[in-house]
Amino acid sequence: MGKEWSGPLERLDDTRVRIPRAYKAGMRAEGVIFADERLLASIRLDQAPEQVANVAFLPGIQGASMAMPDIHWGYGFPIGGVAATDPKEGGVVSPGGVGYDINCGVRLLRTNLTRVDLQDAMQRLVGDLFRNIPCGVGQEGDIRFSEAQEREILRHGSRWVVAQGYGCEEDVEHTESGGCIEEADPDTLSPRAIERGRGQVGTLGSGNHFLEVQVVEEVYDEQAAAVMGLRQGAIAVMIHSGSRGLGYEVCDNSIQALRDAPARYGIELPDRQLVCAPVESPEGRKYLGAMRCAANYAWANRQVLTHLARRTFERFLKASPKALGMELVYDVAHNIAKIETHQVGGRSRALCVHRKGATRAFPAGHPELPARYRAIGQPVLIPGDMGRYSFVLAAEPAAMERTFGSACHGAGRVMSRTAAIQLARGRSIKKELQSRGVFALAHGRDGLAEEQPDAYKDVSAVVDVVHRAGLARRVCRLRPLGVIKG
Repeated sequence: MGKEWSGPLERLDDTRVRIPRAYKAGMRAEGVIFADERLLASIRLDQAPEQVANVAFLPGIQGASMAMPDIHWGYGFPIGGVAATDPKEGGVVSPGGVGYDINCGVRLLRTNLTRVDLQDAMQRLVGDLFRNIPCGVGQEGDIRFSEAQEREILRHGSRWVVAQGYGCEEDVEHTESGGCIEEADPDTLSPRAIERGRGQVGTLGSGNHFLEVQVVEEVYDEQAAAVMGLRQGAIAVMIHSGSRGLGYEVCDNSIQALRDAPARYGIELPDRQLVCAPVESPEGRKYLGAMRCAANYAWANRQVLTHLARRTFERFLKASPKALGMELVYDVAHNIAKIETHQVGGRSRALCVHRKGATRAFPAGHPELPARYRAIGQPVLIPGDMGRYSFVLAAEPAAMERTFGSACHGAGRVMSRTAAIQLARGRSIKKELQSRGVFALAHGRDGLAEEQPDAYKDVSAVVDVVHRAGLARRVCRLRPLGVIKG
């Protein structure tokens, strides 16, 4: 993880610390990290706080350079980083503020099933899901689209695949941005990016991507849980995936294309991984056009994965998804840059909000929320590790006031994948998980080892900070029963 960070972290309250602007000449805003004392020890173990300070150099930044409690080292921005820039003040967009897996995100399906319904069949169900849902590096799916159809996916996201029969209108309604960002421009993509995306819609991928069969173990907010269709003892399905090879290529191409842009626009940066361009420049618009294509691709990918999961449950249980109540609770992105309207200095402004390893969290009453959630706030989905638990929260008003409508996206790593693999030597992570009541299958020799529970923070500590900071309130806790990974 690198050497320990020794810079200043001034305590603002019990959930926030500040990196003052005086820390480095050139910072245009302060840094703010959401963390209590028990999380700070792990946060100091790498240079992620330095990245928070570096992000504060970006032109047009508003408020503060922020990081969520799952913060750890990333490319340019830290994982867990949030930054909003104002295009009218020369605000920039930075690929490092989105990341390589553009619109990596999470969706949750509820069901009418209970744990009792599956307690003798979980291992077989996980086996069927593993066979039916392509996962692993470079894997392609059985559902194929023509080149013309893939361009429709790039433009229209999950809306288009739902129109082709891979879901229902409620799926679109319960997806952030309706599963599509307008003004996506396929002509900005390289042939290599398009080639890497071919055949990967409906594939899980590798690394920390997963599909989990979970049980609702504890409910904290009965009203919000009821609105979401979640109840104690019920089965849910969580899917975590993104834009696959296409998104990686879009980011890589964009970083190369923007390499000289800061010098052209007179932008001085402390880290060249923060390459950027003004939002309203030709370079900025081109990146956003390409990034939106990858974001739409990711939403379509998760929608087709949902179709495959529903079909597997249907065949296994010999009941239709409708009879099983397999409805989408919500889908949220956590690697994205979006133009959103926020209040700054008492007036509405259109800002470019970067969320890298951070999730949108819009409170009750926000006009972008579907009618179902207008009274309780947006569902915020925070997965943990595959041996403990994940959480569902509901966004609170303070998120708009403090973080431009953002919350954390997961537990956050505390161990590199290499270190996790070394720690797993001589052990069977699969058997250890099974002893906890979790059946897990993964492609590749190291798939379970690098994602073992010890590689992550305890997500309950992360969620506790989000809850106490007023960004989102706990609704329920979910425990994994079955996991498939790449």
